Amino acid sequence: MNKILLVEDESSIRGFLRINFERNGFKVLEAESGEEGLSIAAMEKPDVAILDVMLPGIDGFKVCEELRKMFPSIGIMMLTARGQDMDKIMGLEYGADDYVIKPFNPIEVTLRVKALLRRVEEPIDDENDE
Repeated sequence: MNKILLVEDESSIRGFLRINFERNGFKVLEAESGEEGLSIAAMEKPDVAILDVMLPGIDGFKVCEELRKMFPSIGIMMLTARGQDMDKIMGLEYGADDYVIKPFNPIEVTLRVKALLRRVEEPIDDENDE
């Protein structure tokens, strides 16, 4: 079962996403702050992290950067109300694989997570077919 770490300070959004992901067979780990998210990630080693940018304590960009250092192959999605081009660029620069702007369609978010998982779970073939 794939583990998703939701780092979101709004409990209503976290709950809504948790229900949606659990219905799709995911184990959901929840955190309200960046520090809590990093602590849970270190213990649980999630397959995908979904991060809000505006968090109490350290922001989602910093959490993204730290998660990328801890787990180079983790799938990271920024899910935030900050939709300016510069915010998207920063998210991708800090190591996010995807950037979704609130409000969002939960079906789309679930499909994007599944796409991330396909990418991070694919075996890497270092052999040259000669």
